Amino acid sequence: MQWRALVLGLVLLRLGLHGVLWLVFGLGPSMGFYQRFPLSFGFQRLRSPDGPASPASGPVGRPGGLSGPSWLQPPGTGATQSQRKVPRRPEPGVCGPAHWGYVLGGRDRGPDEYEKRYSGAFPPQLRAQMRDLARGMFVFGYDNYMAHAFPQDELNPIHCRGRGPDRGDPSNLNINDVLGNYSLTLVDALDTLAVMGNSSEFQKAVKLVINTVSFDKDSTVQVFEATIRVLGSLLSAHRIITDSKQPFGDMTIKDYDNELLYMAHDLAVRLLPAFENTKTGIPYPRVNLKTGVPPDTNNETCTAGAGSLLVEFGILSRLLGDSTFEWVARRAVKALWNLRSNDTGLLGNVVNIQTGHWVGKQSGLGAGLDSFYEYLLKSYILFGEKEDLEMFNAAYQSIQNYLRRGREACNEGEGDPPLYVNVNMFSGQLMNTWIDSLQAFFPGLQVLIGDVEDAICLHAFYYAIWKRYGALPERYNWQLQAPDVLFYPLRPELVESTYLLYQATKNPFYLHVGMDILQSLEKYTKVKCGYATLHHVIDKSTEDRMESFFLSETCKYLYLLFDEDNPVHKSGTRYMFTTEGHIVSVDEHLRELPWKEFFSEEGGQDQGGKSVHRPKPHELKVINSSSNCNRVPDERRYSLPLKSIYMRQIDQMVGLI
Repeated sequence: MQWRALVLGLVLLRLGLHGVLWLVFGLGPSMGFYQRFPLSFGFQRLRSPDGPASPASGPVGRPGGLSGPSWLQPPGTGATQSQRKVPRRPEPGVCGPAHWGYVLGGRDRGPDEYEKRYSGAFPPQLRAQMRDLARGMFVFGYDNYMAHAFPQDELNPIHCRGRGPDRGDPSNLNINDVLGNYSLTLVDALDTLAVMGNSSEFQKAVKLVINTVSFDKDSTVQVFEATIRVLGSLLSAHRIITDSKQPFGDMTIKDYDNELLYMAHDLAVRLLPAFENTKTGIPYPRVNLKTGVPPDTNNETCTAGAGSLLVEFGILSRLLGDSTFEWVARRAVKALWNLRSNDTGLLGNVVNIQTGHWVGKQSGLGAGLDSFYEYLLKSYILFGEKEDLEMFNAAYQSIQNYLRRGREACNEGEGDPPLYVNVNMFSGQLMNTWIDSLQAFFPGLQVLIGDVEDAICLHAFYYAIWKRYGALPERYNWQLQAPDVLFYPLRPELVESTYLLYQATKNPFYLHVGMDILQSLEKYTKVKCGYATLHHVIDKSTEDRMESFFLSETCKYLYLLFDEDNPVHKSGTRYMFTTEGHIVSVDEHLRELPWKEFFSEEGGQDQGGKSVHRPKPHELKVINSSSNCNRVPDERRYSLPLKSIYMRQIDQMVGLI
């Protein structure tokens, strides 16, 4: 009996030692994400729909004696970059029922159970039920905002009251960067009302915005947030109203006189000072809507914030026939692009706008960089400018070379499942072992370029985390298999990718994913007067905030996922979504450069020495996409003159006067 007790003691001692090493140093067994999730998920080899499952793999040995997850290895370990295989791109539906059953098989739930759950057809009655649930979710949040918060910017759904800028603490950027005292949630939700076919409420909301919202405010806001949430929504709603086809039902407004377009222009003019007095052309991160750039403003900005303005500014320029807004936004993109690493082609996440010095050298796909890549591609889709596509292709190649870790293809080969990590922009070396929830947008972007197989794999990674917690933690440590930052503010990125992957594959799996997300939101975030931020994804405690993107994006993508017959899918018009989920029709009107006819042949030179043409001080024309009539904007609607101030500002920026 003594020797048995001794053996048992040694075993317990060894297990205890492993546990201590795991907790303290991360050196114990089962550290890689290739091991199974402890809660019913396993990231094993993906199985093709017509082939047997590959055996689950542990650490794969690598040249030089390296072992462990390939995510921890520097890029190029093993096969050289020149030997990288291009991932096989499947036809829609290639990753079928058996594939998903195997991905989601866990310790206590075999593949058969998941195959049974996810592989069957999604009944039309269930789809209609989920569509109505998504619509009801939006209506509940929207109605409570209108009842308890309007005209303030956001709804506090727990205490049923409104929230505006934090006047008492200007340093509270989490609030003040977003809230401008301009009824943000109502403005941001306009096109969601149209997409859901609620013409009466859309018309009512538009009139309310026209009659009550003003940008002549002593509010300091982030240029990026004001652009994507407010400017983008005004432009989207304007296009919906003036669309001669009216695919969503009668969304026209009686006696509508382009007021939303005028408001968009007024806001953009108030944002223009951010582009002045900056040596690089990269804008200041914040402006006061009444007075311009604050005297104590920060000279540091993130790449996404400065480089993700081109879609909204470009649309405004092309609708007005005024190149100013597109010019300054495009100049910022090029300035950032020219600061990328010569060795890796990567960009950092924080830059000094005066010196061009990279303050933050982390390169990844999440916060600080995400929408920069997104808008390189979407700008090309909208405007057809070849240089945007060239920049995106080069950026995507650098991402694949230095950020992507794991096996070469989703469904074949050895090694760990693909993952995109955070690296040093100059060396490509791993900087940390976490990813953030904003990165979940990337599978949707990959769908747009046709890299569907890699999108499927990456989406499965984020969905597995959602399944574990019922939400996506803001930051997740893939080495420790635990959240680093525990809150979930109702973000839409995973829903967006789910919607786009369903459109690409028509695999009912994504309808089940959407249903899981809907049910989680209803179970954990619904409170008395709306939907609340999850403060802690494990204990499910909540915070009293419902950000505007919940109505403009999260609810919209969930609704469209289940509304197969929505005009977005049936109208014959191609639509694209901005980074804030605002819908924009892709048509030839936005591929024209209407200001060319106003340009003189005599101009200056830009910083690269290329000839630039400057408009003569003609009155600007409004180009209405639904008719051939050209109208001259009413200058009385603006606080600044329309005729010559734009080009004067540009001339000052480039030192011509």
